[in-house]
Amino acid sequence: MAQVLEFKLPDLGEGLTEAEIVRWLVEVGDVVAIDQPVVEVETAKAMVEVPCPYGGVVTARSGVEGTELPVGAPLLTVAVGAAEGSSGSAPSPSSASSSLSSPPPPSPSSGSGTESSGGSGNVLVGYGTGAPAARRRRIRPDRLDRAVVEAPVSVAPVVAAPVAEVLVAEAPVHEGPVPVVSPLVRRLARQHDIDLRRLAGSGPDGLILRADVDRAIRTVEETAAATARVQAPVAAVVAAPNGVAAASDAERIPLRGVRGAVADKLSRSRTEIPDATCWVDADATELMAVRAAMNAATGPSAGPKVSVLALLARICTAALARFPELNATVDTAAREIVRLPGVHLGFAAQTERGLVVPVVRDAHTRNAESIGAEIARLTELARTGKLSPAQLTGGTFTLNNYGVFGVDGSTPIINHPEAAMLGVGRIMPKPWVHQGELAVRQVVQLSLTFDHRVCDGGTAGGFLRYVADCVEQPAVLLRTL
Repeated sequence: MAQVLEFKLPDLGEGLTEAEIVRWLVEVGDVVAIDQPVVEVETAKAMVEVPCPYGGVVTARSGVEGTELPVGAPLLTVAVGAAEGSSGSAPSPSSASSSLSSPPPPSPSSGSGTESSGGSGNVLVGYGTGAPAARRRRIRPDRLDRAVVEAPVSVAPVVAAPVAEVLVAEAPVHEGPVPVVSPLVRRLARQHDIDLRRLAGSGPDGLILRADVDRAIRTVEETAAATARVQAPVAAVVAAPNGVAAASDAERIPLRGVRGAVADKLSRSRTEIPDATCWVDADATELMAVRAAMNAATGPSAGPKVSVLALLARICTAALARFPELNATVDTAAREIVRLPGVHLGFAAQTERGLVVPVVRDAHTRNAESIGAEIARLTELARTGKLSPAQLTGGTFTLNNYGVFGVDGSTPIINHPEAAMLGVGRIMPKPWVHQGELAVRQVVQLSLTFDHRVCDGGTAGGFLRYVADCVEQPAVLLRTL
């Protein structure tokens, strides 16, 4: 007899509380193996494939692509044992109901799942167990266990059955607990001021589904629109929340996922950090010549090519060793400056999903070649959307090479809760006075934005001047190697 188990969106780590469904990897009726990825979701920090801890037949999915679900909300249900075939007699409706009302299996994150429950027992935090994905197989509908087909499932279906029109104002008030299971339905109702006690649910036993809440929202909106048409003509241009005129057909893009996380962090940085910026032009001709010589070297000792970003990163770690005030954070609650012992160097990377800042761990212990290899590895993961939340957090200082966009200068916004960020513009030929003569040199603009609480301008200027000296005379860096 098949047992129907509900798989909920697990805790993905790093304090994440919700995720958006990007792509379903299975369909209803598919046979899935234990720890097979079933859905791809986007959190505020990364794209994640979520594995299912149960093996069996998928009987229902909750949420369409683009839906945002909170942690703990139902993802799908799996009929454990239904994939073994239709041998034996079909269970009675009463046995099907009892299997659905039985206590749920241990939480996937507890690590106590057993083989008898059809679960893997592996912790579902982060990226799952890493087991190879099983080949998808669709089971014939006539071979599905009748308990799977007929039993009510307490998740919101993808397509709701037609029901009678629900009028919020005229519906009777529920007595006792409101028949709602999904946290998403409750949150949607709160956001639109819908009283769930006045809704008639279209699900089994009067269960209120998302379709019921959506229908109530549309009813309220249509009523409000009709009232507005009676009271005054609709203007072609309406006032936006910020007071700026906006066309009525203006496109609205939700701030969520990576874009939303970036917006929150930048806003918090500008709100909390009293930042200041200083900048300097530097002659990078010698640095470029040294890099060319390093990459032209041959023989057994010759390593991989070294990028300009890797050299600048190594210069930053040397500068932070001289000016540790900038490798810090501010504990606002304790009113203390916390100087950090190691340098975890973040670097800005632009991807199709938005701006991300991967972190090179323990950059102060690495040479330019090692830093360059790690930057290349993390950049590739960023482009494919496979960075883990741990690879995007914990930075202590950020290097931002906006010169790749063909711009000379910028005033970077500090990556909260760090204390400073070094910005690097494009390196290009410019007139420059070199050894008393006017010459064409490779010039770059360096910008340092710093938290004025952790240091004054003298320290920030000293840091930036040391970086510029290393760019102009790479031999300066050799003293610290």
